[in-house]
Amino acid sequence: MVLWRHGQTLWNAEGRFQGQSDIPLDPTGEAQAERAGRLLAALRPDLIVSSDLRRATGTAAPLARLTGLDISVDKDLRERYGGRWEGLTDKEIREQYPVEHASWMPPDGETSAIVAQRAAAAMQRVAERMPAGALAVVVSHGAAIRFGMGQLLGLPLESWGILGPLANCSWSVVERRRERWRLLEHNAGTLPEPTLGDDR
Repeated sequence: MVLWRHGQTLWNAEGRFQGQSDIPLDPTGEAQAERAGRLLAALRPDLIVSSDLRRATGTAAPLARLTGLDISVDKDLRERYGGRWEGLTDKEIREQYPVEHASWMPPDGETSAIVAQRAAAAMQRVAERMPAGALAVVVSHGAAIRFGMGQLLGLPLESWGILGPLANCSWSVVERRRERWRLLEHNAGTLPEPTLGDDR
């Protein structure tokens, strides 16, 4: 299973907490999705499943076009709900919510454990749809992928940070063998920033 983070958005570029705000890809993100889509199409995936947020479905679209696959949508693959932090920069969060920032718990938002449970459940549902040897591409979000993957791999919550963040339009690869998951690749596909209009 390829766990693919969406491409860049304007809020990513501005360093704003996106959460479940439905922000589309910016032109750089669209170019990232096109380039990464070509790499992933070469793997010949059998299924594409995406978060329902536009930055995820927009990232999945070039891969769907190249492979002829439909995009299945699962809202449990959405990003962590950020409550009152959504739309704020890190500087604004530090200034307005110093206590919550220190524990990284957005007011009125989701806990890491809740995000992990729903994202991992969505990933398990994808795996259950797949015959042995098949490949699924799951398009989601940075925290949702990292926390869901940590849960799948059986890592304790306090260890999830060792996985590190995914860059925009990069992915991790996990595999299930004998009912156990293992990490094969992390933060793969990192590419130089595309030049807009470059079709090479």
